Amino acid sequence: MIARTLASLALFASASTPALAQAVVDQPPAPESTKADDSAPAKPGPTPEQLRLLATAAAMSQSVFAKDFYMTVGLGAGMVPSYEGSNQYVFFPAPIIQGSYKGYNFAARGPGLFVDLVKDPVLPKVEYIAGPMFRVRLERNNRIRDAVVQRLGDKPIALELGASGGVKINRIFNRFDSVTFSADALFDVTGVHSGALITPQVSYNRLLGTQGVVNISASADFVDGDYADTYFSVDAAGSAASGLPRFRADGGLKSIGTTALVGLDLSGNALDGGWGVFALGSYSRLQGDFADSPIVAIRGDADQFFGGVGVTYTF
Repeated sequence: MIARTLASLALFASASTPALAQAVVDQPPAPESTKADDSAPAKPGPTPEQLRLLATAAAMSQSVFAKDFYMTVGLGAGMVPSYEGSNQYVFFPAPIIQGSYKGYNFAARGPGLFVDLVKDPVLPKVEYIAGPMFRVRLERNNRIRDAVVQRLGDKPIALELGASGGVKINRIFNRFDSVTFSADALFDVTGVHSGALITPQVSYNRLLGTQGVVNISASADFVDGDYADTYFSVDAAGSAASGLPRFRADGGLKSIGTTALVGLDLSGNALDGGWGVFALGSYSRLQGDFADSPIVAIRGDADQFFGGVGVTYTF
């Protein structure tokens, strides 16, 4: 997310270099006035704003993000609920990989990957997002800290395949911000939960010059009955083993939440790549049957928090 957002700044400026240069060429300096035509209006030369943009664009065209291939790698870590709905938290490290190859962007999505197969034109007001993604779901696998919930047994790791699509609108309040509307759709192909998940999201990006980025997003998760039953129901055997009451969860709106992220380049100039740091925090609340499940209502909490920090390196 950090690299892709910073890359949008580099792309804007580097791609606009010839356009801005042509704009300057197309606006010749004002001719010297003559006695024969002192009243003729002078043709304007390049404005100070155009000259500033041209200088910035020329510098950005040499940035790491102007290459056919660039990548950001890093490691983040934070505290997460030991299972979805838990009130006990565990340390969780997470690798970071994202970048671009000849205009095709890719980025980690949790323990998974998304590839954007749409190459948008230079300096668009509207960009389109579409491509495949996969995710490895570790839910209720081996991080459960609650002894009662542990008696329900671990769940195998699930592999989910699907796609993501959306639209990004640039230059909302200034030249370097954007709003993105998107949705992910994933389906379990391993038979672990045999369910489907749909996640609509809206996010706002604001670049802090060349020093960093701020991102704020809101999202919701919708799941089907198979997913709900796998992770939030308590059957007769589970009830006997754990002492929790039997419960059957139905599909629907699982949770709503919001996330905030701040990323900063340690040199103060993200365009030259190198080291960066980020911090993020998120809050979500489980809804309906998911909040009423005994593993949440009795043993956990519908309010879910996450906080983490990390370092990145861009080349």
